Amino acid sequence: MNFIQATRFWRHFTIAVLLLMTVAGCSEESPNLIKGQPMPGFILDRLESGSLDFPNALRGKVVAIRFWADWCPFCESEMKNIEPVYRQNQERGLVILAINVRQDRKTAAAFIRKLNISYDVLLDRDGEVARRYGVIALPTTFIVDRQGNLHTRILGESTPELFRKIIEELL
Repeated sequence: MNFIQATRFWRHFTIAVLLLMTVAGCSEESPNLIKGQPMPGFILDRLESGSLDFPNALRGKVVAIRFWADWCPFCESEMKNIEPVYRQNQERGLVILAINVRQDRKTAAAFIRKLNISYDVLLDRDGEVARRYGVIALPTTFIVDRQGNLHTRILGESTPELFRKIIEELL
């Protein structure tokens, strides 16, 4: 690792720790999400237009909720890697919600254009939904079954194979 790579790593690491402290906080409202229990609802603006009401708008779907930011190097690679899984399974009822945490629309849009992904991107501008979901690091993914209950939580980057395996179990 050269000096520039090391500097970037520590810069990203520091930002991640600061975001972690900001998002996680010490709030008693941060839930202890339990497998098999209903996921908290939210309404967030879509990147393109309109808003989405989860879980009401997605009843009967398998939903992957991914929290991300453009400065997160693992978020970028994972978002690209799950696109083929989404394209292959969207007609079978898979929905992916990529929730950007604490960034403005312009920043999120530039990042998404670069990745060329086709799934929904939502904006959690103040980090409230991430806090309510107990997100402590990025990326974090929650897989929700067709009944709106938590099936799996993935902290950090997952492989396309793991993601595909979990999705296949639920579809």
